[in-house]
Amino acid sequence: MSPIFEGVLVLLPEVSRYDEGISAVVWRVRLLGCWQLKRDGETVQVGLRQQRLIAALALLGERPRQFLSGLLWPDSSEAQASGNLRAALFKISHQLPGLLDDRTEPVGLSGSVTVDLHEFRSHLAGAGAAGPADVPADFTDVLRSAELLPGWYDDWVLFEQERLREQRVLVLESLSRRHLLDEDTERALDAARSAAAIEPLRESAQRLLIEVQLRAGNAAGARRTFIDFEARLWEELGVEPSDGLRSLLGPVAMATVRKITTADPAEPGRSRAARPDPRPRPRLSPIAMRPA
Repeated sequence: MSPIFEGVLVLLPEVSRYDEGISAVVWRVRLLGCWQLKRDGETVQVGLRQQRLIAALALLGERPRQFLSGLLWPDSSEAQASGNLRAALFKISHQLPGLLDDRTEPVGLSGSVTVDLHEFRSHLAGAGAAGPADVPADFTDVLRSAELLPGWYDDWVLFEQERLREQRVLVLESLSRRHLLDEDTERALDAARSAAAIEPLRESAQRLLIEVQLRAGNAAGARRTFIDFEARLWEELGVEPSDGLRSLLGPVAMATVRKITTADPAEPGRSRAARPDPRPRPRLSPIAMRPA
């Protein structure tokens, strides 16, 4: 696997799918890091309404017109949403000829369009199956940074963002474990930290990070990781880490952790347990980070 890196984004060489010698427009849609459309390597300026439609087709594939109008304009009447879609399709077909498939129903991108997200997911699958030595050293940095359409908050985008985030974390956790088996604690630590940074409330990522730190002989760092995780869980969810995570540090280390974490920084001298809080403090399941 030999991807080309452009910023935080994995990009494959922009090669035409057509036989050499045949002139054809090559379109490329970028969804990771930001929205961008290129035609034969040159950036094309596109209006926001058209951007959203192109992004939906790139993410979801071809879809019926009625589906797209309801997806992109959920708060509009059916007639208004259909009109918005027709206007967007008209502008794309006239300003960006060849980007859309020739069919009018369903609507889809043409075969000359490549999408960085699809290629990135292929790399994710390859990284999950490859040996640690076959994965580029800087791929961990790309996994950590490859956010899907940051700043977009449509429900259909949020779902895909969460899906990709989960895929990235799973690959990072897998890479970390395999590096650990190879006694490469440096790369194992880098991958584990990246997974924990993407999903700071995910206990499996924090557990892996603590395990790597302990394997590397950094017991103090492992304790600090636990303390920070425990504080964040309580602050954001009102829950505690699982007993399984606590047990990683051992009884002696946990005694130190409990002593440190009982002090409330907002109210010196007052223990966390003494704070008035009517809520029960549920334990979390170790993987899903939801109350057990």
